[in-house]
Amino acid sequence: MPVYEYTAIDLRGKHVSGIIDAESDVIARQKLRTSNTFPVSVKTVHDTAGKKEPFAFILIRPFTRIRPVEVSMMTRQLATVVGAGFPLVSAIETLIPQTKSHAFKRILARIRDLIVEGNSFANALSRYPGIFSPLYINMVHAGETSGTLEIVLERLAEITEKQHALKNRIRTVLIYPIFMSFLGVILLLFLMTFIVPNITSIFSDMDQVLPAPTRFLIVASDLLKSFWWLIFAMIGLIIFAVRGFKKTKQGRLLMDKTVLMSPIIGPIIKKLAVARFSRTLGSLLENGVSMLPALYIVKNIAGNVLISEAVEASTEEVSRGVGLGNAMAATKIFPQLSIQMIQVGEQSGELETMLDKIADVYENEVETTVMNLTSLLEPVMILFMGIVVGFIVLSICLPIFEMNQLIV
Repeated sequence: MPVYEYTAIDLRGKHVSGIIDAESDVIARQKLRTSNTFPVSVKTVHDTAGKKEPFAFILIRPFTRIRPVEVSMMTRQLATVVGAGFPLVSAIETLIPQTKSHAFKRILARIRDLIVEGNSFANALSRYPGIFSPLYINMVHAGETSGTLEIVLERLAEITEKQHALKNRIRTVLIYPIFMSFLGVILLLFLMTFIVPNITSIFSDMDQVLPAPTRFLIVASDLLKSFWWLIFAMIGLIIFAVRGFKKTKQGRLLMDKTVLMSPIIGPIIKKLAVARFSRTLGSLLENGVSMLPALYIVKNIAGNVLISEAVEASTEEVSRGVGLGNAMAATKIFPQLSIQMIQVGEQSGELETMLDKIADVYENEVETTVMNLTSLLEPVMILFMGIVVGFIVLSICLPIFEMNQLIV
């Protein structure tokens, strides 16, 4: 059924906008007038009949991007409306006008149409893999199967909100050092390309050999002034080459292994991956997904090839009857604390609760570590900039001191 985007005036004289589905634009206008809304313009958004959804999504995706926070907000609202007793189709219809993103409105309208056509909610969501993750789809499927959809939606909202909040906290902590680093680099380039050449030009007429620091400073300044564009080109080329290498299987494996082995970033990445693994696995198990299917799902969300392979190896051992904690210990990838807590959870029959606690522990550790590193990074940045500026000042002052000695 075609979907139309409209602009109209309500009984209070205010302009309203939204989307509506109808057999034609005439019927769409009639529907709006029936609801005491007087249409000003009605435009066709897309015609869903006879179109394959992946192709439609490919057409939409390059021009629009649905942010995770929008999906999280929609999930929270949908859980509230469904929990209040609304049928699923009516609940989605209620959310469509409240959605700010036009692209997301169209997707929700199509999901509603798919449900009306007889598809399950999970099947309708699976048509949009770029927006709804396998975790999201499988948990919705488990909620539909068990009749606890509103509970599952609440749980999904909590997961997405916690992940988004953690990212925001880490991003907030890193904003200041990143900004100061950027500002320091710009200041250093300005000094080396504009200030230093003007000052060192007075030494060109000297008949004596300049000190080594001064010669080095002049050469570095000339290179930056003449080939600054080459530096940025090389940086862009390196970034492009790294991204291309990372897309290959061997490149991704090598880079993920290098990241995990790095002394500072490695522990943070591992803790984040374990927290994501534990939070997701606990949510799946709590909402009725059995162990093996849940492990197959979470292996794709680790964000690291080595950890994904470790989860896959653990899944094979669990399928043979080995406990999850022992299977994870055999991989020698997961931290010992997480393994011990999982083993305790298995023995006590509270594995889901223990997995949530593991996620909380490692998320808090990551946040604390990032804050501590940031507090250490600030004095290191100040010290580095002080050394660079001091070297520049010393390189300029040394020839002046020598000139004064000659005059005396």
